[in-house]
Amino acid sequence: MSVTFQDWMKNIQADTERDLSAYLPAADALPAKLHDAMRYAVLDGGKRVRPLLVQAAGLLFGADAGALSRAAAAVEMIHAYSLVHDDMPCMDDDALRRGKPTVHKAYDEATALLVGDALQSQAFLVLADASTVPAARQVAMLRLLAFASGEAGMCGGQAIDLDSVGLSLTLDQLEQMHRLKTGALLRASVVLGALAGKDLSAGELKALDDYSRAIGLAFQVVDDILDATEDSATLGKTAGKDAADNKPTYVSILGLQPSIALAEKLRQDAHAALAPFGEQALRLREIADLIVRRKA
Repeated sequence: MSVTFQDWMKNIQADTERDLSAYLPAADALPAKLHDAMRYAVLDGGKRVRPLLVQAAGLLFGADAGALSRAAAAVEMIHAYSLVHDDMPCMDDDALRRGKPTVHKAYDEATALLVGDALQSQAFLVLADASTVPAARQVAMLRLLAFASGEAGMCGGQAIDLDSVGLSLTLDQLEQMHRLKTGALLRASVVLGALAGKDLSAGELKALDDYSRAIGLAFQVVDDILDATEDSATLGKTAGKDAADNKPTYVSILGLQPSIALAEKLRQDAHAALAPFGEQALRLREIADLIVRRKA
């Protein structure tokens, strides 16, 4: 590919920002406070890892640009809603996200709750309008996103996380929690992008699942490493909060250096999973590298 990964990533991030802005209600439309807060929560921030995964998988399977735009925006809205709720006082009670005050700090708690609810609904509206995808596959995409974001995925993982504060988890228990909380939506991003292009064979789906499993776990391992080693200004969120809240992490269970080694092994596992696709999966490999080698 002649375009460098950095340039490709910047292009996708800019396109995602533009698309999200178009798919969100106008800030001055009634109810204006809610709409303004929705845009505050979603726009002007974030690495857009999930849209990058959607687009990279779509590139691998020749997906339609319009369908990819909607799938990428939908999964990012789900992610943004989860962050808004995660930051609220009843959950992690955080004041900083993406380098700016969290939604409940910038607005109020009731607005933050409604922002999360509205973004979840908006995500499914956006994906449901992906009219270039055959109906059966579109239903499969909607089901996939619902499954990954609900009790069997992201919400279930968050529930386990909240119930685990102060407990001594085994490594297997910690991995299960993060496969749901973080990994499920990352897997959905990959498979949504692929399904925007074609019906998947069993072999193709297994390869994507193996890749997604590796990057999903790596994402959380690196998050734990960064939480223990970087400052709040670098991270754009409160550093050291997991330790302060007595939450189990990979660093607290394994130690720092073994966690770094695990992240690197998972990066290699992600690369190996993509072997059946050859060089056409270059962007997915590069995203695995980004996830493991990021500094924030």
